[in-house]
Amino acid sequence: MAETGGSSLYSCRNCRNPLAYAEDLLSKTFKAKSGAAYMFYHAMNVVIGRREDKLLITGNFSIAPVYCSKCGVELGWKYIQAYERSQWYKEGNFILEKLKIIEEFA
Repeated sequence: MAETGGSSLYSCRNCRNPLAYAEDLLSKTFKAKSGAAYMFYHAMNVVIGRREDKLLITGNFSIAPVYCSKCGVELGWKYIQAYERSQWYKEGNFILEKLKIIEEFA
């Protein structure tokens, strides 16, 4: 893993596997199964599951579950496709559930 240059990163709460840099955090205002969730531009050390269409609070999406590559815990999902134009900005981004990640400082 590359040096973070003194900034924080987010890791799997279960096994401390690094998942995302703080610089890739886009929003802390999302909701998931367990409650609060964060949207990231990029995630690392994850496995992306099978794509499925799902109706979420903000509309219809094609999403894929995201799992920790080290311990296998489900962390959230990746937006594959948004079917409503107003939601296109979410495509390609990752949602990680707050209860399943921890912020660590370098």
